[in-house]
Amino acid sequence: MLSAETARPGETVMAGIELRMPPGWHTYWRNPGESGVGKPTTVEWELPPGVTAGDILWPPPERFLETEFTTYVYHGQAVLLVPLKLASDRSRGKLDLQAKVSWLECEKACVPGSAKVKASLTVGDTSTPSKDAKLIEDGKGKLPRTDPSLAVRAFWDGSPTEDTRALILEWVTTETVTAPDFYPYPSDAYEILPATEQIPADPGKIWLRKKVKKTESAWPTQIQGLLVGNPKGPRPSLAHEVKLTIEGPKGPAGAAGSTTPVGSKTKKSLTKMLGFAFLGGLILNIMPCVLPVIALKILGFVNQSREAPQEVRKLGLIYALGVLFSFLILAGLIIGVQKAGRIASWGMQFSNPQFLIVMTILITLVALNLFGVFEVNLGGAAMGAAGNLAAKEGNAGAFFNGVLATTVATPCTAPFLAPALGFAFAQPPGIIVLIFLTIGTGLAAPYVVLSWQPAWLKYLPKPGAWMEKFKVAMGFPMLATAVWLLTLSTRRLGEEGVLWMGLFLVGLGLAAWIWGEFVQRGRKRIGLSMALCLAVLIFSYAYILEGQLHWRAPALKVSSGSGKQNNPNGIQWQPWSPEAVQKARSEGRPVFVDFTASWCLTCQVNKKISIEIPSVQAKLKEINAVTLLADNSDSPPEIVAELYHFDRAGVPLVLVYPRDPKAAPIVLPEVLTPQIVLDALDQARK
Repeated sequence: MLSAETARPGETVMAGIELRMPPGWHTYWRNPGESGVGKPTTVEWELPPGVTAGDILWPPPERFLETEFTTYVYHGQAVLLVPLKLASDRSRGKLDLQAKVSWLECEKACVPGSAKVKASLTVGDTSTPSKDAKLIEDGKGKLPRTDPSLAVRAFWDGSPTEDTRALILEWVTTETVTAPDFYPYPSDAYEILPATEQIPADPGKIWLRKKVKKTESAWPTQIQGLLVGNPKGPRPSLAHEVKLTIEGPKGPAGAAGSTTPVGSKTKKSLTKMLGFAFLGGLILNIMPCVLPVIALKILGFVNQSREAPQEVRKLGLIYALGVLFSFLILAGLIIGVQKAGRIASWGMQFSNPQFLIVMTILITLVALNLFGVFEVNLGGAAMGAAGNLAAKEGNAGAFFNGVLATTVATPCTAPFLAPALGFAFAQPPGIIVLIFLTIGTGLAAPYVVLSWQPAWLKYLPKPGAWMEKFKVAMGFPMLATAVWLLTLSTRRLGEEGVLWMGLFLVGLGLAAWIWGEFVQRGRKRIGLSMALCLAVLIFSYAYILEGQLHWRAPALKVSSGSGKQNNPNGIQWQPWSPEAVQKARSEGRPVFVDFTASWCLTCQVNKKISIEIPSVQAKLKEINAVTLLADNSDSPPEIVAELYHFDRAGVPLVLVYPRDPKAAPIVLPEVLTPQIVLDALDQARK
């Protein structure tokens, strides 16, 4: 049967072969398993010129115990699909397609079978589905998924015997998976035995141990097959097709006869991780991301020094509430992404172009307000609300500053914060929320303590005319933040798109100036000024954001890991991949890996003062190290999964792999110094 009656040249038509078996009988999957007589179904095509057949697409099989052997089979009914590709220059007309299908059908004994099948297809100027199209579509819906974001890795466990070796599969997932298993594809070089042992693992991870039997001189370096789970009836309802590169021995903690990998630590104390979370949040206050907001907060405290002590305390608590509310939203975002079957990471919102555009606009409005371009009273318009809230210290202002501090803090990772986040992201939702609220408590703590000690405010300068000048001065770091956010948009908008975004901000600034100068401070033709302000905003939005940038769905203009990362006189980076690490280590070379992102300020500071410096460059050349760059700017799933493996939820992460391929990598701290990097490289050369 075919999915179409007529098809155009160049199209692919799906052919379906339906196998039906009486009760108790079965046929075999592409890998029959341990059965010595089992054979998969084969199809031999007889096709006219201009038509080529692809490989059989197999639905997930049933794991079946056949006497004392485990096999992979189909009972009842199965539809095997084969794509048929029409050449683009195939002439119009009717085609006769034929094939010989051979199978083995077994109960207690096995009976070989074969049949000639045929179908007709017309090549024309239109595509018309066939009467069997629904059955074939149902068959396509049962095929294994091919999800590039799936976080799976394979590594050897312990030492091999003469011809068998244990293999560990690590599956990072937020889905609830029952009866997980791995069904291997067949190979002439090795056999993966059907028996599966599920090893206890950390939350969010599944560990499966399989036995590999080699049939050639070398152990395999790659395997293919299906990760399956959640059986409904005899067959799994969850099936992912995977192709994995096997890494060196790194068996999970507690597995008999195995070593302990870097990413598989023993159970961590929740109390210890909460302490790390609080300290990490506390240190965030001095990270470069948060400094512009801290300046505003200092200005707010100067204003508050004239208030009654109870009012100061209230504003401090409201600021903390804004911080905690924001971290609660972040925790909900992380949980939502994980529930959707994706991998979440710290700072992942900065890979979202809509978030960057909105934040750039928001921070620009804050800067314009600090410059005094416009001001909004309590009954003011929505356009200036963000800037007004950041500049004034009322209940709303205190809350908004807490939200703003959290938002601009997320590109940074502070000491103690990375292990706490790495722990949190692998936990159930309740623990994620608890860890995030603890980080928020640490971020807000200094301001709450200061607001509850009004006597300390006497050490601040007295309010006066200088405050207006200080407020204007604080607009410049806020404007610098907006420029930095604008540069992050290059990856999505391209260089021309960033120019258009800059022009939109000019239009926004013009509208803000009209509002402040002629609506707020003007006395004549206020209605005309409001209309002109609105017209500038509407035109800028419609023509630039919608017409030129298509900001709600921008295409990726700059690929991750582009050559722009290299400086001709600096370190020559190569794109990171597990295969690149394995290849370099197999050659006996040290490997230096920098997991970074364009939006991560800590990463950029590390690079400038501790990595891209002459002494480190010379050391890398001296030890003949391979330098790999893992660019997490767009949060690619394979890089996020690698961060998870090292118990990190975000960048920065710097690894140094020693020359000895059996040695574990050296994990450097989040904040680097040149000496830390040089010491690690010296250790790696041994």
